[in-house]
Order: sequence, then structure tokens, then C-alpha cells
Amino acid sequence: MSKQNLPNTKNLLQEQLSIEAQIQALTNELEVVEYETSVFEASLRAILIDMIIEEQELSDLYRQMQKAKKEKRLEQRKRGKNYQEPKGLKISSTKEAKPLETDEDSKEKKRLYREAMLHVHPDKFAMKEDKIDLATEITSQLIQIYKTGSLADLQLYHNHIFTGNTILEKKNTESSNSNTTVIDSYLKHQKEELEKKLFLAKNRQTYSVLKDYENPMLFAEELKAYYTDRLLKLRKRTRKSLYLEIQFLIISNTNLSFL
Repeated sequence: MSKQNLPNTKNLLQEQLSIEAQIQALTNELEVVEYETSVFEASLRAILIDMIIEEQELSDLYRQMQKAKKEKRLEQRKRGKNYQEPKGLKISSTKEAKPLETDEDSKEKKRLYREAMLHVHPDKFAMKEDKIDLATEITSQLIQIYKTGSLADLQLYHNHIFTGNTILEKKNTESSNSNTTVIDSYLKHQKEELEKKLFLAKNRQTYSVLKDYENPMLFAEELKAYYTDRLLKLRKRTRKSLYLEIQFLIISNTNLSFL
């Protein structure tokens, strides 16, 4: 390697260390935001628990009523003279599912996973106690990406491992300099994902309330007003069903008294 390339290699290593530091800072900040939000939301739920439970129960009852009405209308249409069974595939109203992996993608994921696992498995560093914990952390991340990530995600992490960025092995500066794009791809991707998660966490309504309200617990009164209105509407919509249910219980109890 010529001396002209050495400064470039040094800059790359400094850039990587900078990105790693940013990733750690983002991770720490995200953990704090999520913890503060969960504590605040738990406090709100403790105050509103009865209303939350009733709202869930009535919402479920209303959905059942709507489904029953839909099925009843369908049965009525089926009894009509001009009714025809719909042909072709039914359009699902559910969220679009993630595309299934092809057999080739699955095989490639498995190959990359096995190759990377053999390279960083903690047993390989049994004689190097200072690296066992790091190897365990890396293999845990590898397993998580293999199970839940895409082929592209695994390719990034595989490249991240084999270009020496896990600090398990000494870097070969000559080879690392020839893989400039590969070296930083996984770290940059990881940083971008953390930035997205942090943005969403900070824009969660309860976190905004926690930070913007002088007294965040006053938000509980706003939620009470919301649930009061919501419950009033749901009670009206489900009144007939509740009435029939009560009548059924009364009749059942009356019949039992004669036994």
C-alpha cells in the first residue's frame, strides 16, 4: 500500500468511530424516551383503567353487532331471486402483508447466517475472555437479524462482520481500505433506523404531553372527557344488544328457580 492511502484509511476509521459513538448516543436517548413514556402511560392507565376496560368491551360488542348485521343482510340477499355468488378472489381489507421470501433468498440467508455464525461464535474465543462478551452480543444480533430481518439486512451485517468492524479481530488496513463502502453500510443503516425510531418515539402524543404540559397529569382529565363521550356513544349503539342480554339472563335465572 502506498503512503498516500494511509491518511484515507485513518479518516475512515475515525468516521467509523464517530458513527459508532452516534449510534450509542441515539440508543441511550431512545431508551430514556421509551422509559419515560411507559412510566407516564402507566400512570394514566391506573387512573382510567375502568373506562378503558368498558370502552374495550363495548367496542368489541359493537363490532360483533356490525358483523351480525352484515351476515344477516348477506343471508337476505342470498334468498333473493337474482343473487349470484361472487366470483374471483376476495379483496382483503387487512394491511398489506410483507412479501414472502423466495426459496433462493431463504437459502442465501441461511448461507450468510451460518458463515457469519461460524466466524463470530463465542466458542471461537474461548481462550480470549476479553472478547467472549462481545462475541455473544454479536451472535445475538446476528440471530435477531436472521429471524426478523430481510436478506438485505443480513447482507449488511454479514459484510459488517467480515470487514473487521466487530473489533473481534485485528483489522487489515489494506483490505479494509478497499472495502470503503461495505465497511460503513451496516453502521449507517443502523444509525438511520435508530433515528427513525427516536423520531417516532418523540412524536408519540403521550411523550409530547409529558414534555410540553406544565402539569402532564392534567392530560388525564382530557382523556376522561374523551372516554366519557366515547362511552356514551357506544352505550347508545349497543343498548339493544345489552337489553337482550339482560332479558336472557333474567329468563335463565327465572327458569333455574323452578328446578
